[in-house]
Amino acid sequence: MKYEFSITRKTKLFRCIKQFIIHHLSFIILLSSCSIEKQIAKSAKADVLDAKALQTAHVGISIFDSETNKYLYNYQGDKYFVPASNIKIPTCYAAMKYLGDSLVGLRYGYSTSFANDNVIVIQPTGDPTFLHEEFKRQPAFNFLKFDKAGISWGFLDTIWKDEKWGSGWTWNDYDATYMAERSSMPVFGNVVNIKLKKAADRFLDSSLRRPRYNVFKTQCHFFDSLINSDLSIEANSFYFNGETVASENLYGRFERQLDRNEFSIKESANIFSQVNIPFVANGSQTAKWIIADSLNISFRNLQPSRTKSKFNGGFGHSVHVENWFKIHSQPTDSLLKPMMHRSDNFFAEQSLLMVSNEKLGVMNDAKIIDTILKTDFKDLPQKPRWVDGSGLSRYNLFTPQDFVVILTKMKNEFGIERIKVVFPTGGEGTISSYYKTESGFIFAKTGTLSGVVAFSGFLYTKKGKLLIFSTLVNNHQASATDVRKAMEKFLQGIRNNY
Repeated sequence: MKYEFSITRKTKLFRCIKQFIIHHLSFIILLSSCSIEKQIAKSAKADVLDAKALQTAHVGISIFDSETNKYLYNYQGDKYFVPASNIKIPTCYAAMKYLGDSLVGLRYGYSTSFANDNVIVIQPTGDPTFLHEEFKRQPAFNFLKFDKAGISWGFLDTIWKDEKWGSGWTWNDYDATYMAERSSMPVFGNVVNIKLKKAADRFLDSSLRRPRYNVFKTQCHFFDSLINSDLSIEANSFYFNGETVASENLYGRFERQLDRNEFSIKESANIFSQVNIPFVANGSQTAKWIIADSLNISFRNLQPSRTKSKFNGGFGHSVHVENWFKIHSQPTDSLLKPMMHRSDNFFAEQSLLMVSNEKLGVMNDAKIIDTILKTDFKDLPQKPRWVDGSGLSRYNLFTPQDFVVILTKMKNEFGIERIKVVFPTGGEGTISSYYKTESGFIFAKTGTLSGVVAFSGFLYTKKGKLLIFSTLVNNHQASATDVRKAMEKFLQGIRNNY
């Protein structure tokens, strides 16, 4: 009996000690957590909020511990900010989820609706890699150029239901490379590259009905014709009174008309070498012209009718296609990586339009954004205003906490290893001049507009914690570099100390 009684007393004693330890450990952890929050708040004030570059700016910061699912710091994390190119984060999420492992570069089907004629009908998909210089493998173009004796071509485009520019874009920048027009059938990134030929390679093409000088070269014959068709004859240009100037140099710059593909050379003090200028896409019309010119083929224009087709359950067409087939072009992440690394606006816009096509059967930003907000993003802490895929628009409004939730979804649904491939790390892409000592430990997306600096992503601390953060700055009057350096100092401190 004594033995049993002794065991019982010892058991109770151990239980009391265990409860005491657990209680005090919890108290210590709570104190430690409070201490971390206070320390981060202190460094945020010193490095960011009181920094000269940010004293008059609007600032929002959210730091989230992915292991404990708790915020370590929130400063105006529930307030709305213009996020600039941080909008590419929700766009990237949608593309990773809905575009699959590889992009659908083209849809096609065979029709026998035309008497004594077999027609291959093609449907565009919005793929921005088609004939893009960065993607050497071109399955869709190879399909189109393959010799198909006795076959004619039909082009069916009823999916385009949007505008060439996004809502709120500064359209007066229409000839800037970063604002290429959106379309259902992009080609060459919807940009024409114009290069100056060497003097020895220039010639007068007299074989044409209207002879012209061939002075510039572009990606293809179609653009060569446009660029060289109506060059102004001025004393400081290549030719004067019909004679070519022997000099290798041209002092000038190219301009394009707002609503049409008419290019002209204007006087400039700078020597011209080459330039990229967006061209007018006209929906899919310019792409059809380019393809037809390159491959010496013609397309039948197929019109909608009351007869339903089997394509996406959408509009009916005057041609019946029994089965539609897909041509996959590139791995999806090979598009998303440059989109996030160099903040490619065109890739972002077309990615969101491709998601719209895959889910809804049409290309329309407003419709797919509304769908995603009501489904995938229905649990965001603050309902954002989201209007485009790239962040060019100042109509976009997100909170830091919104981005933390979206980034958390990305990590949970796609895995951190895939994110490490798609997002740039320190010393890469748009942060090539920042976070070099954090290379391999920070993976994040920048955002920049006039008065706007954003930076959101993932940070591994030296203690092995994975933190998810979002920092949004609006209405600053300093240089973007000064703002970025202040935020870099703050995030480096968090990595080193926590």
